[in-house]
Amino acid sequence: MDPFSFVSSSDLAHHVLVRIISLDGEELPQKASVLLDQPSLRHVGSNIDPNFDLYVTAQIWSSSKPLVLPAQTSYKPFRSERRWNEWLQLPIFYCDLPSDAVLALTIWDLSPKGFGNRQGSAVPFGGTTIPLFDSDNQLLKGRQKCVVHRHVASDGSEINSTPGLLRQPRKMNSSSSSRNTDALELERMESLFKKHEMGDIARVDWLDQIVFRNFEKRGLQAAQSSARSLNRERMHVASSTTAPVNNEHQNEPRTSTFLLNIELPRFDFPIVFADKEYDVPPISALQTSASQSADNHRIPQVHYGPGINALGESGDQSHAKVVEIYDPEIGQRDNPAEAKHRRLFRSSHRHGILDKDLKPNAKVRDELNTIMAYPPIQALSSEEADLVWKFRYHLTRDKRALTKFVKSVNWNDQIESKQAIHVLERWTEIDVDDALELLGSSFSNSAVRSYAVRRLQKAGDEELLLYLLQLVQALKYENIPSSSTQDVTEDSTLAKFLIHRAAADFMLGNYFYWYLMVECDDGSSEQGSNNRNMYHKVAFTFMVELEKQSHGAESRKTLLRQAELVASLSKIATEIKLSNETMARRTERVKAYIAEPKQEFTLFDPPLPLPLDPSIQITGIIPDQVTLFKSSLTPIKFVFKTTTGQNYPIIFKVGDDLRQDQLVIQIITLMDQLLRKENLDLKLVPYKILATSTSAGASQFIQSQSLSSIVSKFRTNPALAYLKHHNPDDSQPLGVRQEALDTYVRSCAGYCVITYILGVGDRHLDNLLLAPDGHFFHADFGYILGRDPKPFAPVMKLSKEMVDCMGGVQSEHYARFRQYCFLAYTALRKSSNLILNLFSLMVDANIPDIRIEPDKAVLKVRERFHLELTEEEAIVYFGRVIDDNLAALAPVVIDKLHEWAQAFRN
Repeated sequence: MDPFSFVSSSDLAHHVLVRIISLDGEELPQKASVLLDQPSLRHVGSNIDPNFDLYVTAQIWSSSKPLVLPAQTSYKPFRSERRWNEWLQLPIFYCDLPSDAVLALTIWDLSPKGFGNRQGSAVPFGGTTIPLFDSDNQLLKGRQKCVVHRHVASDGSEINSTPGLLRQPRKMNSSSSSRNTDALELERMESLFKKHEMGDIARVDWLDQIVFRNFEKRGLQAAQSSARSLNRERMHVASSTTAPVNNEHQNEPRTSTFLLNIELPRFDFPIVFADKEYDVPPISALQTSASQSADNHRIPQVHYGPGINALGESGDQSHAKVVEIYDPEIGQRDNPAEAKHRRLFRSSHRHGILDKDLKPNAKVRDELNTIMAYPPIQALSSEEADLVWKFRYHLTRDKRALTKFVKSVNWNDQIESKQAIHVLERWTEIDVDDALELLGSSFSNSAVRSYAVRRLQKAGDEELLLYLLQLVQALKYENIPSSSTQDVTEDSTLAKFLIHRAAADFMLGNYFYWYLMVECDDGSSEQGSNNRNMYHKVAFTFMVELEKQSHGAESRKTLLRQAELVASLSKIATEIKLSNETMARRTERVKAYIAEPKQEFTLFDPPLPLPLDPSIQITGIIPDQVTLFKSSLTPIKFVFKTTTGQNYPIIFKVGDDLRQDQLVIQIITLMDQLLRKENLDLKLVPYKILATSTSAGASQFIQSQSLSSIVSKFRTNPALAYLKHHNPDDSQPLGVRQEALDTYVRSCAGYCVITYILGVGDRHLDNLLLAPDGHFFHADFGYILGRDPKPFAPVMKLSKEMVDCMGGVQSEHYARFRQYCFLAYTALRKSSNLILNLFSLMVDANIPDIRIEPDKAVLKVRERFHLELTEEEAIVYFGRVIDDNLAALAPVVIDKLHEWAQAFRN
């Protein structure tokens, strides 16, 4: 077989073009009797003048429907012949053409009265239709002669009544022999012209012009003679028919045969039709409900039948391989019959007046209560969603039911979503945790998100500050166009709310500014350029809004001064980290640099709110109290002077992403507030952490010592000896002041419960800290959600040294410790929805331990709550966790190995 080179039509991204050349044929004059019977024919332009000005429209049709709007030729005044010689560009590409596409051409005449298929003052002179692909599925090209069907517009339907390409009859009679001879000669000449255009025949300019001129004259004569002969044949057939003569036909208008000459573009290779292959749609796009996206990230699985080897297994290679075929139906959670049933069920409870009076019986009420108790991340089955929808009006009095109702709505159904929004406005006021859930990635409806924002507007600034970190992350789900020049407050109600509240309160504005700066600094692929540009846009709008406030200009200047301070400290920390000098030499360098008057570190005038804690007004850095820590990142401790006369030490670090530590401290701060609402003060020390970029940040320095250093100093019961040294009281049984020991017991219980829930790992005596006043707390949250670099790590850090300080497992202080643990665990379980929603909003925050398995991050926290247990069962379970950690040998071995590793490193 000879090679055949071609181009697929799907690869041809060019507009469809057609050149309207000329119209051949002569109009027969109308009889006077016809004009008397039909006076409207007197005003038709072609009946007035044989060269009357006509125009042509071209349109693409497919499957009996027009694909595009028609294109029209410009005005041409004709003299001796109707010649347009104009290229028309149709608003569609060749790659978008279906295989049955046809080109419909209509020639329009003018008449002030009009008749038939008139369009305004235009009446059809004639129409013709040609397919764009031939029987071999090749695109037509070159010049074409199209037969014009008189007085009708072109028909682009599948049953075409105006075909433009007619086959020549095989038999020739004497009357048509001359016409066919001319036609054959013209076809031969046209084939030569095509070869000439393609370069197969050499070009000779002077000779080509003569040939072209003579060919046009001959072509015009042949067309005229062909039209005359066709008319004579038509008259001959009419006169020789055996049918009786009807006098009424004597007064019908005469029609003549016309040929429309057009030209289609030529290409170097044949264009063969090929279907356009679209990208495989994501499985999540096939979900029946936009709100239920729990299974959006499911990966299609290939299941092998009996006797079929999996990929990579040994066996006959010709039969062992199984081809994986994409099946989009795997994304559907139910079959079409169930989906149809659900639509019918919803339609029966959509417009019914009795829906508002529906009340569940005892059995259904129990089912609804079970659904209401579901955690935030649990999706509803189709039956559960139908049940919630059915009793939606009854559930409007239950604030817990709102999020379940939103999940039950099919937001792709416009009628259903419209009614859902109407019901939403009647709902009782929800809690903040439910409002935060509605701002997650699973809820994209703008009305639902606006409803959640309206609930957040009632929260005070202090409460809002607890969730600000997550609300900044929720901006990623607001569908804010990053490239649009429109004000961001018009695109997002959440952005508008945050910007206005942050601009009105400097405490909120301070943290809002730094949270935005970190997101703008995140250049990772996980963040993406769209999110980064969106945060730049929000930050710019925030600055503009800040300028509108009464003290806005001053506040903006303060934020810029903070940025300059952080940049200067980052520069110092970077240079010290890269230096190869001794620790003493580097410390002296930093002190000398801070003490230089021209650097202006020792005096801040006016006082500057500390970015880490804006409630603290700092007036300068104390050079003599600068300290460097022995570490690969060489953190630096800076001590700031404050307007109150007290010192405020911080640790500044470069080269480490503090966003994970910042998240853990924020959750601990929130849990402390939740416990205090339950009248449970566990003396927690949630020291402040602020990430100023993706690789730098500051943390508050709390005067304390690690348990490892305490153990090295006090050999017998080291923690108790440390507390007795700082808080002696001989009147107490353990020799420690009662307030300090109570603080120790409470804080131990609080951090044991919180670190267990958050799955904090890599716990050893170096990151367990004890303050002189008895406050016990954890530091260094590099591993969370159950991750731990050491094998057989315990789920809770409760060492022997911690229990010995309480007087042992038989002491009353240890009994109170267990009681505090049970109270804290049950209290935090009541607020589990809020904590789970906060973690859900941080899924796309580029937190290291969340980024590893983002779809399981919330599940790992949920597992630690054990919400399937009753309160009594949860207390029993947590008691076993405490006992197992005390009896385990692995934590003791891990602490000893870590101690040896540290000693060897030093």
